[in-house]
Amino acid sequence: MLFRHSTEMATQQNQNMRGGKGTVTVKHVLNPNELFGNGRLFAQLTVPPGASVGLHKHEGEAETYLVLQGQGRYHNNDESYDIAAGDMARVDDGDSHGIENTGDTPLVLIGLILFSHSKAN
Repeated sequence: MLFRHSTEMATQQNQNMRGGKGTVTVKHVLNPNELFGNGRLFAQLTVPPGASVGLHKHEGEAETYLVLQGQGRYHNNDESYDIAAGDMARVDDGDSHGIENTGDTPLVLIGLILFSHSKAN
């Protein structure tokens, strides 16, 4: 069994994350070695108003965002979508994505990066 209090989760401050604006807080729910070789990230991201995670490409993996609170604009390759609490977006292997907080409260989301079959095998 694995149990961890929120205060025990490793937290890092990423300034200009992936070329974005501001400082994004990343709280690691699971560490990469706790993902059984299937992925490299399971974390809560907090994006303050006006901040963003810049557009970046995923290779050998896919990332899913689940928005817990706030609102923003999600970018996937050349398309953009408004996103809010309860919404989900996934970037597939070989595609690029980013997200920005367009609201006046923190944008809080879960990020899950899993390896594609080609990388996991």
